[in-house]
Amino acid sequence: MEIKKPCAVVQYNKFMKGIDRADQLLLSYEENCKMIEKVVLYLLNCALFNAFFVYRTLNTNKKVKYKNFLHKVGRSWISEVQNQS
Repeated sequence: MEIKKPCAVVQYNKFMKGIDRADQLLLSYEENCKMIEKVVLYLLNCALFNAFFVYRTLNTNKKVKYKNFLHKVGRSWISEVQNQS
């Protein structure tokens, strides 16, 4: 038994090849961006942890937690950006 496709489905399939290819390319671009974002965030986190380690080593009299250090760094970056505007 042969099942015929509706005309709309045939037309859709005929003209969607280019769109499907574009979607496929954009998807791989999104995946690459997500991977690059993960790498950048990982490297930023490594740099911040190293800075925290150096800070803690040089300031042995201060007991600072990593979380508090990150908040101070974040606030400092925000205030710098606000001062530049």
